[in-house]
Amino acid sequence: MEGNDENRRYSEAITLESFESLSKYKKALLETPWRLVDRVTGRSMEEVELVEMKRRSHHDMKKTLTWWDLIWFGMGSVIGSGIFVLTGYEVRNHVGPAVVLSYVISGVSAMLSVFCYTEFAVEIPVAGGSFAYLRVELGDFVAYIASGNILLEYVVGGAAVARSWTSYFATLCNQDSDKFLIHIHHLSADYSHLDPIAVAVLFIIGLFAVSSTKGSSRFNYLASILHLLVLLFIIVAGLTQARAANYSSFLPFGPRGIFQAAAVLFFAYVGFDAVSTMAEETKNPGRDIPLGLIGSMTCTTLVYCMLSVTLCLMQRFSEVDENAAFSVAFEAVGMSWAKYIVAFGALKGMTSVLLVGAVGQARYLTHIARTQLLPPWLAKVNERTGTPINATVVMLGATAIVAFFTSLDVLANLLSISTLFLFSLVALALLVRRYCARGVATQPNIVKFVLCIALILGSSVASAVYWANTTKWVGYTVMVPLWLLGTVGIWVLVPMTKKPKVWGVPLVPFLPSASIGINVFLLGSLDKASFRRFGLWTAILLVYYLFVGLHSSYDMAQMLKKERVESLSESKLDEENVVPSQTESGTKNQDHNNLNN
Repeated sequence: MEGNDENRRYSEAITLESFESLSKYKKALLETPWRLVDRVTGRSMEEVELVEMKRRSHHDMKKTLTWWDLIWFGMGSVIGSGIFVLTGYEVRNHVGPAVVLSYVISGVSAMLSVFCYTEFAVEIPVAGGSFAYLRVELGDFVAYIASGNILLEYVVGGAAVARSWTSYFATLCNQDSDKFLIHIHHLSADYSHLDPIAVAVLFIIGLFAVSSTKGSSRFNYLASILHLLVLLFIIVAGLTQARAANYSSFLPFGPRGIFQAAAVLFFAYVGFDAVSTMAEETKNPGRDIPLGLIGSMTCTTLVYCMLSVTLCLMQRFSEVDENAAFSVAFEAVGMSWAKYIVAFGALKGMTSVLLVGAVGQARYLTHIARTQLLPPWLAKVNERTGTPINATVVMLGATAIVAFFTSLDVLANLLSISTLFLFSLVALALLVRRYCARGVATQPNIVKFVLCIALILGSSVASAVYWANTTKWVGYTVMVPLWLLGTVGIWVLVPMTKKPKVWGVPLVPFLPSASIGINVFLLGSLDKASFRRFGLWTAILLVYYLFVGLHSSYDMAQMLKKERVESLSESKLDEENVVPSQTESGTKNQDHNNLNN
């Protein structure tokens, strides 16, 4: 009965004080500077994310996933997006056959981020993923800005894959890759090719995503097995048509092209973070999440390198098709029949990517809404299906709108900048978690830690800016040692204040610091237009936060503090009521024994 009363209490609509009336909202706006300081400096607690936030969804998500499900979710969420969506574009325009090195670099960066995500997902197994991790370690404001960008990543990533789905479907139908796009001449060139098929595909994916997580896992498992068989066919059949002469010009765009392509092809590894949002539905997070995340990323990197080498051996880089590279490559070497197998496999892979993305992004949005930063009806979990239907519909609706209008190159660059920004913050949060635990780290050690972090971030940003503005290499002889100095400084001067309970990132602080350095450096390889779009979106997020999100979050934090104080008061009263009665009872028993004696 007590548990039912607790759930009923949390299922009631929460009324936030700042929005009860116009006068109270005006008062809240006047307090914006003080509230902003509170939200920037205040950090959430693990207990809040694990217990109190989950209650806001009215019903629990069902724990049905194992490490086997997570491995296939990881493979399904990653393989089939970038390798089919962007490889052709980058090979032809930026990197040539050296694309395999680009995949290695972005793969190493992704693996470092996987380590950081894994530790957090094991320690804080909630649907919020990186949003929850950043709220606990870097505070509400940083978590909000990062979450806004990761939501943009999900929308843009899903839109890019959906549009590429249409290109491969056209190839399967023996048509040009842009055959089914509707061209509207009076619109901007980047937004004039409309894609109704992408919208239809996302609608069907949504039906699967809202029905059942375990059902989605089974579908993804079967689709991923079929997809891996097709990838094996591409590698074996493609290498039979390999021509070493196509590798004669290995670096046609120079070394810079490798890093420029690596920054964009990082998109090919996006998706594993969606697996971390499924930690709340995992039976044994401590065992299943490390196996699922690290295992799937290792396999993915190996497959990507083999596929990229195969493509560039089959066809000269200047002849690679930008939209459906592998299908057209088989047609070019006289294996026209094989392009249908490739196109079918690509469709299967991208379908899995869309499905896992839909599942992950809805859970991310759900946890954000639990904190009242977004409307709370987005946090609701359906009692029958155990899935967040409202959040799924909203995210896929936004994805469909973007996919309908926006060209692939615009989507790819915008996606990578959001991803690299977020992964850098997660790595930073892990260092804060290990060396600045609340109530343990001393003030002098915190100062030393901040100075070392400033060296790491400063040298990483300087390297990115230097790379973007010059072709010289001499500057790195200063910046790399500064990065190393900051990292070694943490290792030697700052004692670790918190160790993971179950699974932890090895070689801390070196691996998280390397993740920060590589991710920030890759940001310097993106074009200026991407930064302008990123800045515009962040500005929009700030406006919403200052007028709505800040006050919702502040009121929620005050409410939680009040509830904890009341809970402590009730506990003390219970102790005061219990202890005397126990004493009195013990006295009576003693007197009774004395009388008997």
